[in-house]
Amino acid sequence: MIDHLEVQTRQFGDVFSFYQCVLPHVGYRLEVDGPAKGFANGDRLDFFIVEGAPSTDVHFAFRAPDRNVVDTIFETAGSEGWTQERPPALAPHIHPNYYAAYLRDPDGRLIEFVTHVES
Repeated sequence: MIDHLEVQTRQFGDVFSFYQCVLPHVGYRLEVDGPAKGFANGDRLDFFIVEGAPSTDVHFAFRAPDRNVVDTIFETAGSEGWTQERPPALAPHIHPNYYAAYLRDPDGRLIEFVTHVES
C-alpha cells in the first residue's frame, strides 16, 4: 500500500490551485497549509505539494465514488480553465465498469479520476 505521494513543482500557486479545485470532489481537504501543502482524505494525510523540480511523464489516479463525480470533476476543471486531456468514458479493455476522465495539472502530469462502480 502506498502511504503518501509528494509532487514537486516550480509553479506552486498554479499547481496548488489545480488540486484545491479538483480534490474536494473525491473527499480531500487541505490539512497542512505551510510551505508544503498536504491534503487528507478521511484520516489519511497522503498527498503533498512542495517546491522543487517537477516530475513529468507521471500518471496517477484518484478514486471517485461514482460516475457522476468523475463527470463533475472534469466539467469543473474545464470551467476553471484547467487542461482536459480525455473526457469521461468507459474503458472496457480494463474492465466493464472502469470509468475515468483525465486532466493535466499545470506541470503536465496526467491526473486521472476513476470509478469502478457500475452506473
